[in-house]
Amino acid sequence: MPNFFTDNADLQFQFDNMDLQEIITLIEDNFSETDVYNYAPADCDDAMDNYRKVLEIAGDIAGNFIALRAAEVDEKGSTFADGKVRYAQGISEALDRLEKAELLGLTLPRKYGGLNFPTTIYTMAIEIISRADASLMNIFGLQDIGETILKYGTDEQRDEFLPKLASGHHTGAMALTEPDAGSDLQAVKLQAYQDDDGNWFLHGVKRFITNGNGDILLVLARSEAGTKDGRGLSMFVCYAGDRLRIRRIENKLGIHGSPTCELHFDNVPAQLVGKRKFGLIKYVMDLMNGARMGVSAQAQGISQAAYEEALKYARAREQFGQPIADIPVVTNMLINMRVMLESNRSLLYATARWVDLRDKLEESIKRLKERKQPFAEEVTRLKEATRIAALLTPMTKYTLTEAANKITYDALQIHGGTGYMKEFNIERHVRDARITNIYEGTSQLQIVAAIGGVINDILKDSFEKKETQNYKGILQKLAGHLAEIREIFLECRKYVTDKNDQYFQDVAARELVEMYSFLFVGYLLLDEAQVNNRKAFIANRYIVNALAHTRKNAESIRNEQYADLLHAGEILI
Repeated sequence: MPNFFTDNADLQFQFDNMDLQEIITLIEDNFSETDVYNYAPADCDDAMDNYRKVLEIAGDIAGNFIALRAAEVDEKGSTFADGKVRYAQGISEALDRLEKAELLGLTLPRKYGGLNFPTTIYTMAIEIISRADASLMNIFGLQDIGETILKYGTDEQRDEFLPKLASGHHTGAMALTEPDAGSDLQAVKLQAYQDDDGNWFLHGVKRFITNGNGDILLVLARSEAGTKDGRGLSMFVCYAGDRLRIRRIENKLGIHGSPTCELHFDNVPAQLVGKRKFGLIKYVMDLMNGARMGVSAQAQGISQAAYEEALKYARAREQFGQPIADIPVVTNMLINMRVMLESNRSLLYATARWVDLRDKLEESIKRLKERKQPFAEEVTRLKEATRIAALLTPMTKYTLTEAANKITYDALQIHGGTGYMKEFNIERHVRDARITNIYEGTSQLQIVAAIGGVINDILKDSFEKKETQNYKGILQKLAGHLAEIREIFLECRKYVTDKNDQYFQDVAARELVEMYSFLFVGYLLLDEAQVNNRKAFIANRYIVNALAHTRKNAESIRNEQYADLLHAGEILI
């Protein structure tokens, strides 16, 4: 009986070796709830034990229930008739299982029916669920909606909405995108207005809304009449009701179990969340960052599923008198997939930890202010965590979602012609992976989001500290490769900034971000290799390839002719 947590040795390695002590202490407020809730942890070890048990439950449901229904869910998909959306049977059944297991409010506080877990553990649960059925993640992974209400809503809104979301009795959706406002959310037109009594109403259209049939919706709307930019947008929460009409669901390439809806708001009653005019510049950006972590974990889950399918097929399929897994070119593909999987997982959970640290320090500072206790040290730590999380979040989404497309592509290639047939799961994974580097911000937008931190070299102190560390054996040689990558990066960064040309910086952004990610992940793998000898192989393969890619990226940056052609608007056909 497969368990998608316990059968994944690398995921368990990450769990066993992550340092969550500070985060747990912050999230548990020094374990102050043990007298209120008999299931609250008494210390960090108790909390980690709770996390493991819940992940084992999620892994069992994913491996033995959700995965078995995924192919049928993909085939039948969500349906739309008489203005109503109906989930595929497998999705409804899976949500019922997850609800009964109390897994639909992982990160919400216990007072609202949640488990009060860190984002890092929630991210692991998302990876596990996504491996089983990527489309289910698009519903399971919307728990960020509750977090947004928790963070920015009123006490009354928290009491009203959060227990419904945590219990699973209500599902959610975030309604941001419109027909003319995709990546450019400043162009949102959906109108928010007040009546004479100060009640808010929403009127307009939203498109491409994941789980748009949800019961509770967070909506970005234009609250300031006459404005045309992001400063005129506010965030609202509303219920689905008679005035919220689903026009249709999209006929998509993949993730068929997740309904993507076009919505018409016909003067829908709503409540303002937080402050007016902060909808896009603060609340949506916070919501999107959480969603980007979710999609990164989704991509990782799809990648793991594709790799498992490829490995199983390659071991079973014989050609030329031997399993194709023993043919060197196929073996090499499988090794590259495994290295990409494990290095990406290291990046994902390192990023999740920084996101957790940022969020929990914010909560801690708020509590300290209320208690009139000093918090200067926490503010300093928060500034660092905020900078690093702002860099790593888009870097992670870019890296993992692009990798998911590569891994699924190669996994299908290993299957040969049979992989192109719907009888095999791999063609579904290929289709499901394709959306991950598009929604919640395309790969190109992730590069735009990350380049500022890269140009400012915000991990400088960390990298310089790593360069002075003593590694042994092959790890010392690999550390030398990373030092060379660092040197090349700094030369390219200087080359770009010396030009004082924003356009040229934009052209070189992808190459620079990739170099920076090679450094960050490379040092993560070196540290892991000191804990587990098997990781030395992963580190070696990753860092040697990273050095080669860095040299290639440097040549691309120095190719001024290419940049000049783009600058002049010329097109090569």
